[in-house]
Amino acid sequence: MKTFMADSATVKRKWYVVDAEGKTLGRLASEVAKVLIGKNKPEFTRHVDTGDFVIVLNAEKVVFTGKKLDQKVYKHHSKFPGSMKTIVYRTFFGDKPERVVELAIKGMLPKTALGKQMGRKLKVYKGSQHNHQAQMPEILELDI
Repeated sequence: MKTFMADSATVKRKWYVVDAEGKTLGRLASEVAKVLIGKNKPEFTRHVDTGDFVIVLNAEKVVFTGKKLDQKVYKHHSKFPGSMKTIVYRTFFGDKPERVVELAIKGMLPKTALGKQMGRKLKVYKGSQHNHQAQMPEILELDI
């Protein structure tokens, strides 16, 4: 009996749609990250991207717990002296809610070249419309 090891030729990718309306951001991000990595599949192999494509809709209707909207701060540094930029969560979420959801999900992926490849399979949209109907995505029900 031999151990099965997936490779890029044997991986079958599906497309899933997730509705973020009423879901807590962190719980949504961890469940979507599992699907992007491929941990929900029996043929999961650690060194191969076995994950599926995920479309997240209604990013502006995601729910936050506690006082995160006022207390959490996003920071960005361009590696030049004195170039630290900070923005409060409420302002950032008001301007770009799809970017907030995208950063939360990508933060739960591996910090390697393989993780970047997994992150490219994520599509986040502000409303309930997307332009991936040709891929025939299935609805993914999350247990959160």
